[in-house]
Amino acid sequence: MSKPPASFPRPLSDLLRKTLNEGFARQGFASSELVTRWETIAGAEIAAHCEPMKIQWPRPVHNEEPDPATLVLRVEGPAAIEIQHLSSVILERVNRFFGWSAVGKLALRQAPLSRRDRPKPSRAPDPKAVAEVAQTLSSVEDDELRAALARLGASIKRN
Repeated sequence: MSKPPASFPRPLSDLLRKTLNEGFARQGFASSELVTRWETIAGAEIAAHCEPMKIQWPRPVHNEEPDPATLVLRVEGPAAIEIQHLSSVILERVNRFFGWSAVGKLALRQAPLSRRDRPKPSRAPDPKAVAEVAQTLSSVEDDELRAALARLGASIKRN
């Protein structure tokens, strides 16, 4: 009886990549990058109010050059007008991400966004701790650098 090959643990992302890519492909996305990096691509202000749902690619007609695709965005109701006014900016950023004029127009669908929990910004260090650390930095001549190092040192001590 032959021994089965050794099995090594694999990252969950490797196991799910094929399944996720198939799901994204059904929505017209060539890869998951447009969805996963949406905030970087569109910018934080725009991404706070909309997210990509799918890309609709037109069918090519014989030997003609294909028309650009339509990017369908899910938009919060009150922000739809603002997103519509920013459509040229969004198209420019998406096409810059793709590296070619892949998307020619936007279609907006008003619906609630699927919110992701974002990490809370860290709080400022205690001023008393900053002053204590600043006293140990007397050899630093630049005042701004000394203040920055004191804040850093107080934050490190806090954690």
